[in-house]
Amino acid sequence: MTPTTSGRERADSPVVVVANRLPVDQVTDPDGTTQWQRSPGGLVTALEPFVAGRGGAWVGWAGSAGAAPEPFESGGVSLVPVALSEEEVDRYYEGMSNASLWPLYHDVVEKPEYHRTWWDTYVQVNRRFADRAAEVAAEGAIVWVHDYQLQLVPALLRQHRPDLTIGFFLHIPFPPFELFTQLPWRSAIVEGLLGADLVGFQRPTAAANFVQLARRLHDLPTRGSTIEYEGRTVTARAFPISIDAQAFDELAGSPEVVKRAEEIRAELGNPDKIVLGVDRLDYTKGINLRLQVFEELLQDGAIEAPQTVLVQVATPSRERVEHYVHMRETIEQQVGHINGVFGSIGGPAVHYFNQSVPREQLAALYRAADVMLVTPYRDGMNLVAKEYVAARGDLGGALVLSEFAGAAAELRQAFLVNPHDITGVKTQLLRALRIEPAEGAKRIRAMRRQVFRNDLEHWATSFFDALRAQA
Repeated sequence: MTPTTSGRERADSPVVVVANRLPVDQVTDPDGTTQWQRSPGGLVTALEPFVAGRGGAWVGWAGSAGAAPEPFESGGVSLVPVALSEEEVDRYYEGMSNASLWPLYHDVVEKPEYHRTWWDTYVQVNRRFADRAAEVAAEGAIVWVHDYQLQLVPALLRQHRPDLTIGFFLHIPFPPFELFTQLPWRSAIVEGLLGADLVGFQRPTAAANFVQLARRLHDLPTRGSTIEYEGRTVTARAFPISIDAQAFDELAGSPEVVKRAEEIRAELGNPDKIVLGVDRLDYTKGINLRLQVFEELLQDGAIEAPQTVLVQVATPSRERVEHYVHMRETIEQQVGHINGVFGSIGGPAVHYFNQSVPREQLAALYRAADVMLVTPYRDGMNLVAKEYVAARGDLGGALVLSEFAGAAAELRQAFLVNPHDITGVKTQLLRALRIEPAEGAKRIRAMRRQVFRNDLEHWATSFFDALRAQA
């Protein structure tokens, strides 16, 4: 990708996306030169065509502390970088966003920390994002703000530009009244979101939680999914995010990926059954739980290694945050213990990879796995579950899925589990491992219909159309 640097800051963008990160990453080539390349991930895939096709702009952080690059063009999109200092990265991003809001919004799986300096910086950075969006948006433009790092932007932006139509989408869960109200700045967050015309969530319960907060915390009149606020009607609705199912299906069914899946099985010693976990290394994902479940099944004699193996991919995450460092060490100890007791000359019982995996390799792992084990304690959606289903054009495999992942509401033919119930997870994993091929194919086929019908384009289009209807 060769972006065109441009010093101009367009104030005529009819569509503006505001997200914590730009849709490009700066990479350094072997010769020492740097360039921008498109970021991987569903959000960029979904939104870039909408923005580019309308001559729009994308406001976001470039990913490194210090002065922001000048605005530039890339893929038909005007990219508007926002500067963050080292201290702001520490307080706004790693602090308020990921040590306060993230654990609170994920059912307090880990205890949130609340620090006034973090909050002050969060306000300061949100104001900067809002200012940049206000500068580039055309008169009457549509602005779509994303995720928990930027919950104050809608209200701050509306103060500057009441002419705009503003949407907000939260990619993670939104907690109930009883949890949310422990946040010292609860009123400010709700007021920030009420600056939007349309507030989108992954699940209807999250939208209902927000409406209840507006009613109980701010005494605002509500009706169904709408809130009356400062002479406007704010709508809160569920828009479950998805994946580019067609593209993932084609990738997973390509001869190269199918061949690689066979090689993976051979490299693992051609086991009878492969159980797969793929997650970002995060305490919400339940990686420790599935290791315990797998170990207990080995202890019980219900499965044996290396005939049945667990492959766990844990992508590094937030490595400067103490919680995450400790969690990584604990998981590595668990893996070492299991392999010390149940491994053999034939190979380990658990194959653990604390590294990022290319998309093609991931697709091959999905095709190779007999059971996909997805056990978050709380997850807004969990796109890994949908990727696995889309990758199984051969109608093989089985999905074990936490009922506390948003995807569980759509993938009803999975083996649903309560991740707090170890015995229940063990039972369902054994069912998945022993499923008859015909029943497995029936379940996968039904889930594939759901994923293909409600794909990434459907998500982006439905939100954008609903937002445009508010204009």
